[in-house]
Amino acid sequence: MHYHTPATFEDAVKIAAACGGVTRFLAGGTDVLVQMRAGAVIPDDLIDLKHIPGVRDITRTPEGGWRIGIAVAGAELGAHDALCRDWPGVVEGMELVGSTQVQGRATLVGNLCNGSPAADSVPGLVAAGATVTVTGVNGSREVPVAEIPAGPGRTVLQPGEVISAISLPPRGENGGDAYLRFIPRTEMDIAVVGCAVNLRLDGDTISEARVALGAVAPTVITVQAAADAIIGTTLDDAALEALADAARAAATPISDKRGTAEFRTHVSGVMAQRVARLAYTRAKGAGK
Repeated sequence: MHYHTPATFEDAVKIAAACGGVTRFLAGGTDVLVQMRAGAVIPDDLIDLKHIPGVRDITRTPEGGWRIGIAVAGAELGAHDALCRDWPGVVEGMELVGSTQVQGRATLVGNLCNGSPAADSVPGLVAAGATVTVTGVNGSREVPVAEIPAGPGRTVLQPGEVISAISLPPRGENGGDAYLRFIPRTEMDIAVVGCAVNLRLDGDTISEARVALGAVAPTVITVQAAADAIIGTTLDDAALEALADAARAAATPISDKRGTAEFRTHVSGVMAQRVARLAYTRAKGAGK
């Protein structure tokens, strides 16, 4: 195996383009190193991105949003007070990934590129309208996070392409987001259902909303009907019931040892209601 330490993303993709065998990029390593140890993946070339300047930075954009480096660990996100105030749902999704030890290494980009429909950090990013910078030999482009997953274990990234940053939009006034999941155990488990809601208020009325569900389809899904169910409402009982109905209608889960499809479908509605209430409370200025 060849180990590479490029100094720029441009160098990294050039190295990847020249490689003829199995190639893996390394940021946090909590997925690829486990796969290597298990013998599931044996790279011919391992390209370590941690030496590229800026990959551990969390910075404000000129517009008031955020740019997050690809090697920023979950623990570092949770320690960043300003980011937590703006996008608590994004941060708390990532904070649910793995153990305390894993949090010191696991990254948003790694969780996204692993391609799991149950990835905890992805629904919050999708609900937030986050984008990623994808760098390849022909340059870079911005892609919505929602468009990156292609199915279990797969993404739309082409061979040799790498995500070089994550961008979050400005939070703006009277907004709130949240992420919750249902798991069989109290910690360190995979989501049976995950849900993120991001919304904005005009007075007490919801003027904007995005709802994302995880673990109930081949990829994390955006549920426009669920957002439409609460836009223009004060999140009253009727709106919450319509939200739950829309979430359940969008869910197409499988049955496995962690839950039947029927159970996951039901829980999708329950979680959507809980998360919407939390996001609404945060948008009103209460809570993290």
